[in-house]
Amino acid sequence: MPRLVSDRAEKTANVVVLPSSLENPNNAPPGTYRIFLLSVCVSILAFFTALIIAYVWRSQTPPFWDGIHLPLTLWFSTGIIVASSVPFEAARRVYRRGNHRLASRLFVVTACMGAGFLASQIAAWRELVREGAYMSQNPHSSFFYLFTGLHAAHLIGGLVMLLVILFRKYPRRELVDVVVYYWHFLGVLWLVLFGVLHLIT
Repeated sequence: MPRLVSDRAEKTANVVVLPSSLENPNNAPPGTYRIFLLSVCVSILAFFTALIIAYVWRSQTPPFWDGIHLPLTLWFSTGIIVASSVPFEAARRVYRRGNHRLASRLFVVTACMGAGFLASQIAAWRELVREGAYMSQNPHSSFFYLFTGLHAAHLIGGLVMLLVILFRKYPRRELVDVVVYYWHFLGVLWLVLFGVLHLIT
């Protein structure tokens, strides 16, 4: 494959080689993943902020607002998603040091904990259904299913990206960093959502 060199290469004793990502047009330029992450996180944050504002405003309007009992399972799922950031961050750091085998094992641990969080959320939904709290029952239950369901959907996206870096041969460190930061973002977002649901019930 021909290598791109600086236009000053003929005037210098040393050849100046441009970044390798520019040699292969299929590779994204450095920083692309981070810009994409920032855009996604800002969009998600704006969306959930609007939902939270609507939730707080609607809770102040008593007619047809019947509070629901939050399942205790949510505390368990909260602990799982918070704890899952620990092995994921550890995987990111050891991957940067070149220990890909240990990083892969930590990726698997994180994926299992993410699946455990989703299973715990499903258990919470089933518990509410057994108690007769359906999505269309009243605004409170509707907001609960919206918050938890949309967050779970975004977490599934994070799991998909986690599987991509797990099964992809030597993914770029920038991609690994972006997926880990996105996972941390979802963890913080869940803490906010859970706090709002817990305070306004």
